Amino acid sequence: MAAVAPYIEVKNLTAAYGGKVVVHGISFAVAPGEHLSLLGPSGCGKSTTLRCIAGLETPASGEIVIDSRVVFSSEKGINIPTEKRNLSMVFQSYAIWPHMTVFENVAYGLRTRRPHNVDIRAEVARALEMVGMKDFAARPATDLSGGQQQRVALARSYACRPKVILLDEPLSNLDARLRTRMREEMKELQQQFEASTLYVTHDQEEAMAMSNRVIVMREGRIEQEGPPLEIYDRPRSRFVADFIGAANIITGHLTGAADADPVFDAGNGVALRCAPRDKAPEPGPDGRQAVAVRSVYAELQTQPSASSENQWPATVERRILLGDIVTYFVRWPGGLIRVHGFPGALLDEGAAVYLSIPAKRAILVDADA
Repeated sequence: MAAVAPYIEVKNLTAAYGGKVVVHGISFAVAPGEHLSLLGPSGCGKSTTLRCIAGLETPASGEIVIDSRVVFSSEKGINIPTEKRNLSMVFQSYAIWPHMTVFENVAYGLRTRRPHNVDIRAEVARALEMVGMKDFAARPATDLSGGQQQRVALARSYACRPKVILLDEPLSNLDARLRTRMREEMKELQQQFEASTLYVTHDQEEAMAMSNRVIVMREGRIEQEGPPLEIYDRPRSRFVADFIGAANIITGHLTGAADADPVFDAGNGVALRCAPRDKAPEPGPDGRQAVAVRSVYAELQTQPSASSENQWPATVERRILLGDIVTYFVRWPGGLIRVHGFPGALLDEGAAVYLSIPAKRAILVDADA
């Protein structure tokens, strides 16, 4: 079977502001129907990358291909304007026209593109029904809540039936409860709508929930990419382990080979068996290497288990109730470690316990600064 051509290709993209490079020669592709997230902290270059794809920023160099057509190439001198790239974009600020009704806002994109033989009223009604706003068509945009404005922005992007939708932190202006609900609704819309989506966010929960694949960015470079669960379970660097989920970072030195039953010396007699890795992790500036252990994968028992591998006596120093989960800070021979549990079987502060870390959950990572 022939490979499906990607709908978007970004090749060696570099972008700069005022002479300062903010995106350093990154390359990636978005397949037809794929939901890809660019994830990273503020200032890492993810929104700049999105705006370059949309044509709202001009890259310093590189090439961007959309639907097999080169829309930007520094080498070939090509820079196709935004309105001719067949993209829709949803902004953080919604960009709703305050002087228009809901209907007029959604119809605006259709009218500016002037598609042939399109019933604009029918297309607007279809898009508003998709986002649950059909009954609000005649309402002034100024009378909408934040969540309703975001639905209108989504309807406007869907109305043109684009093959790809770019979303730049679309939920960050909403409160936590509404953000969670909108995330669920957008996921349902993704399943109904066959367009590819490129989603920019600094929220790892959004990236995990909304994406088939995640690209983690740091300081204008790609740190790691892959399916969300793969990045969560197998981070390649301390940065990724820290940024996605709650991870304990244990420092020390690898003893033996990294690719076959590796053992990590964490000091104080702690020999931690780890998951194999293709090559030894890069040490930090102090020469020490690192292992990441997710708080949800470390285990606490009141009695020792039959297997003594990766098991140590420990003491619960502090307990924090967080509703659905409980966070324990546990003292063990390797120092202080954070463990997540459930409120159904609480452990008291000061309790003597046994800490177990499954070897497959102890991940060797590059110990970056």
